[in-house]
Amino acid sequence: MGLKTIVSAEAGKQELVITREFDLPLELLFKAYEEPEIVEQWMGTKVLKLENRKHGSWQFETSDSKGNVVLRTNGTIHEFVPNQKITRTFEMENTPYEVHLEFLDFEKLTDDTSKLTMHIVYRSVAMRDEMLKLPFAQGINMAHNKLQEVAGKLR
Repeated sequence: MGLKTIVSAEAGKQELVITREFDLPLELLFKAYEEPEIVEQWMGTKVLKLENRKHGSWQFETSDSKGNVVLRTNGTIHEFVPNQKITRTFEMENTPYEVHLEFLDFEKLTDDTSKLTMHIVYRSVAMRDEMLKLPFAQGINMAHNKLQEVAGKLR
């Protein structure tokens, strides 16, 4: 079975386009990005801050089984339109990866299905290509599978 989340990386471009259709109503898909308790469940991370508003900020922290912090991510929310879009920066602290810009667009397909399109822009093609060396596609697919599972139980 292939990956349900599609990661498109056009050669020579400093961007990724990630798409996923969910068996979730639009409002429920958006809520999975908006509500800290739901974000924590599907991302497997602790939400330290999530200010869902223009000029808001966010910060997440991931720990190992012993409680040691292994990754902290953060950014600024530049645009927040409920059930439509989130524009934000994304930075992984203490890594060689530079901050990038994410445009998340939420689309209603039917009353029971929706689509997420993530357009991610990196500073350079080289930085985008470095990110793709990680198990990026598998990781985001696993996260989206978990989002589908967690949010599906909220119906």
